Amino acid sequence: MCSRTATIKSTSSCWDNIQKTKMILENADAVVIGAGAGLSTSAGFTYSGKRFEDNFPDYIKKYGFKDMYSAGFYPYDTLEEYWSYWSRYIFINRYQNAPKNVYDNLYNLVKDKDYFVLTTNVDHCFQKAGFDKHRLFYTQSDYGLWQCSKPCHDKTYDNEAIVKKMVEEQENMCIPSGLIPHCPVCGAPMSMNLRADHTFVEDSGWHTAAERYQDFIHRHKGLKILYFELGVGGNTPGIIKYPFWQMTYNNPNAAYVCINLSEAYIPTEIRKQSVCIGNDIGDVLKQLAINTF
Repeated sequence: MCSRTATIKSTSSCWDNIQKTKMILENADAVVIGAGAGLSTSAGFTYSGKRFEDNFPDYIKKYGFKDMYSAGFYPYDTLEEYWSYWSRYIFINRYQNAPKNVYDNLYNLVKDKDYFVLTTNVDHCFQKAGFDKHRLFYTQSDYGLWQCSKPCHDKTYDNEAIVKKMVEEQENMCIPSGLIPHCPVCGAPMSMNLRADHTFVEDSGWHTAAERYQDFIHRHKGLKILYFELGVGGNTPGIIKYPFWQMTYNNPNAAYVCINLSEAYIPTEIRKQSVCIGNDIGDVLKQLAINTF
C-alpha cells in the first residue's frame, strides 16, 4: 500500500505522485540524486536484525551488541579484536553486493540523463551498479579507504586486499598481529576514512569530486533540474536536504522529489515544485521504471 505523506503532507495518492515524478524525470534537463542511508536500507543493507546476527554472533554473545553501527564505536581492548570486527563489517558492507537490485534500478532510470550523485552513503553501491565515478561525490568517504589515525598527512589507502585477508585469517575474534595496518609515513595505527570527527581526511579525490559537483550545479543553474532525494534522514540535513530545498526555491524551473519510507516531507515554500512519496524506495523505483522514457 502507498501511504499519504506530508510536508505539510501531500494529499495526492502515491500512484499520482509516481506519475508526476515520471513526467518530471522525462522532462528534466539534468538530475541531481541526493542519496542517504534509506536508499541502501531499501537495497537490503540493514545494520541490525538477521543480517547482523548472522555475521556477528560471537560479538553479540560477548558484548550484547544490538546493531553493527553501535558496535563499531566500542573501545575494544586490542587492535587485533578491533580489526577483527571492522574487517568483517567492511567486508559485508563494501565488498559484498547489496541483497536487492535497488541501485541497478535507479541507474537504469537515469543512465541516459545528465546526472550527478551526491551521497552520504559509504558502501560503494553506486559504482557497483554502473554509475560513472566521475559523477559521484561521496561526502563522507568510503568503507574501502583507510587513513592515518593522527592524521599526519592527507592521503587515503585502498583496503580491499588486507581486509579480505583479515576476514580469512581471524580466529577467536582476533586478527593476526602482523595484519594490523599502520601508517606508512609515521607508523601510527591506521583508521577508517569516515567522517566521524575532526581527524577525517579530505584527500585529493574528495576535493576533485566536490569541484565536479559544484561545476555541475553551476552549469545547470536556471535549467529544468530535478533534485531527486532518496532516503535522506535528519542526521546531516545540511549536506543534501537543506541545499536541495534552497536550490529548488531559487530556481522556478527546478523540481524536488523526496522518496523516503519514514521521513518524507516538503517545505511549504516549494510545495508547488515538489513531489513527496512516503513509501519504500525500491518499490517506487520499480514503478517508475514502467514505461519511463
